[in-house]
Amino acid sequence: MNLDDYSRFDAVGLAELVRRKEVTPEELLRVAVEAIHRVNPTLNAVIETRDADAREALKQGLPDGPLRGVPFLFKDIGVHAAGVPADFGSRLTQGTVFPYDSALIARYRRAGLVLLGRTNTPEFGNNATTEPVLHGPTRNPWDMGRSPGGSSGGSAAAVAAGVVPVAHGNDGGGSLRIPASLCGIFGLKPTRGRVSLGPNVGEVICGMGVEHVLSRSVRDSAALLDATHGPEAGDPYFAPPPQRPYLEEVGRAPGRLRIALMTAAPMGGPVSPECVEAARLAARLCEELGHEVTEAAPEHDGHLLHEAITTAWSATLASLVAMASHDSGREAGPDSLESSTWAVVRQGQTLTATELQRALGIFNFVSRQVGRFFEQYDVLLSPTVATPPFPLGLLDANAPRTAREWYDHVFGHCPFTALFNVTGQPAMSVPLHWSEGGLPIGVQFAGRYADEGTLFRLASQLEQARPWAQRRPPVHVSRPA
Repeated sequence: MNLDDYSRFDAVGLAELVRRKEVTPEELLRVAVEAIHRVNPTLNAVIETRDADAREALKQGLPDGPLRGVPFLFKDIGVHAAGVPADFGSRLTQGTVFPYDSALIARYRRAGLVLLGRTNTPEFGNNATTEPVLHGPTRNPWDMGRSPGGSSGGSAAAVAAGVVPVAHGNDGGGSLRIPASLCGIFGLKPTRGRVSLGPNVGEVICGMGVEHVLSRSVRDSAALLDATHGPEAGDPYFAPPPQRPYLEEVGRAPGRLRIALMTAAPMGGPVSPECVEAARLAARLCEELGHEVTEAAPEHDGHLLHEAITTAWSATLASLVAMASHDSGREAGPDSLESSTWAVVRQGQTLTATELQRALGIFNFVSRQVGRFFEQYDVLLSPTVATPPFPLGLLDANAPRTAREWYDHVFGHCPFTALFNVTGQPAMSVPLHWSEGGLPIGVQFAGRYADEGTLFRLASQLEQARPWAQRRPPVHVSRPA
């Protein structure tokens, strides 16, 4: 198998080749390593390749899981593999090693995935781009001078460039959907509690953080969620189980959906005309497919929501950095943390329990308002981000700013995604539009709580109507290095 052939298959397709004995896991591993060597010196998406570990896993024998033999990359935060360094994108925690797998990594292994390496992430995931001081910037395969988004930008760039068909990411304010939009791939944020965060934590960012993947195909996202959803012993809560396997939703008719179209940013601020146009064109496509589309948006105080989100993030980061400093034996400060991180940590250290509880109360109030809105509509359609892929350096986390200035700056570029981290609802970015300059612009669809099924059915219908898998960026494993 060569790189061009390899990059034409999604994960489900590669696993089927392995089951039919048309290709071996060893051959897929060889080609995936070749793919990394071809494009990673340009992209800087993969910060460590663990091919020796992968070969040893093949030697020991892979589980007979649904994705047996498929090469896989995982983001350098949110999960950890036994004996593999975890940096969290930070000099403070560089080289942290856990002696055991996180719950999600264990599930990836049981699915038969071959863990090949770690992908780049901003420091503690605290950015909408992937440009950490520790490992340097990841570049967007569609334009080397632009960002792939964040915080799952390393995984998104690797998937878009054909290194692997699917890669792990997580989402605490848009970190799956933002890079999916900027890299022209599919990214679904599952319902809160759908995938276990154990055993180290019960919830992340006051319930905003969730784990899943970035993929080129809709069915890969569904297959990975089938393989990983469900609680672990001791989880504080979990989402209601699905009616049927998510993979069975792919290709199933979604019926006539009531879709609301929202083009104004939920937390205020300008939105690029190209991003608005992408959402309107998606709305028109939905109407052509038989859905009912109405311009409408849930009512809530965007300024109050922004304040609550920044409080939750600041408190979380201050706590995380304090624990990391204790565990690593390194002092947290401007010599070990980026300027924005240190500013947010200092802000978090000043917060009181009362202020955090107030933020959680706002989360509850907004979630009730949005929940009532979804009694009238099945899906809410909007831009994913406020701008097309932006230049590297625009969200410089090491520039001197206050915590407030930092969050205003970051959320100004991605004001649509965090609302559904607050409410816990599933939401996805679908690559339906490209700018006149050839840059991808994703469109977000949010569904009711615990209703990923509707989103997968709709995404599959859109994928059939406007296929995107054949679009390949200038930096791609199938092209000469």
